[in-house]
Amino acid sequence: MGAKMVPFLRARGGGDSHATPGGVYEELDREFGFNFDPCPLDPNGGLPLFGPDGLEASWSGRRVFCNPPYSNIGVWLRKAREAEIAVFLLPARTDTSWWHDYALSADEIRFIRGRLRFGEAKSGAPFPSVVVIYGNNQNGGAS
Repeated sequence: MGAKMVPFLRARGGGDSHATPGGVYEELDREFGFNFDPCPLDPNGGLPLFGPDGLEASWSGRRVFCNPPYSNIGVWLRKAREAEIAVFLLPARTDTSWWHDYALSADEIRFIRGRLRFGEAKSGAPFPSVVVIYGNNQNGGAS
């Protein structure tokens, strides 16, 4: 996956949220055709555009891309089965409760080789990343 940055897709700062590398988003969008991001941030101020409302909104029939705040991943993964398809970019924290409670029940898990660069970081993240997919069948479409 490429590392080209697209700041308007994610403009997160701090330790909780991380700007999605544009090449990662673009590659996944080509494959899944997203039409909803429940937790994007304002590219100018880094403030939530939907915030908790992204959790309250219906995901039914939507093709969701979600790079959630990393401090509370489980609440976002709980919504995954509402969507036609839900694709999450997450830290590969296989020792956490959200991993065992939600991620392991995904239809597909893709570990990303190497470390992604988030935002304007000069080096890779201090954690490995993973793409967790709900609703994807063996033929590449939604189930």
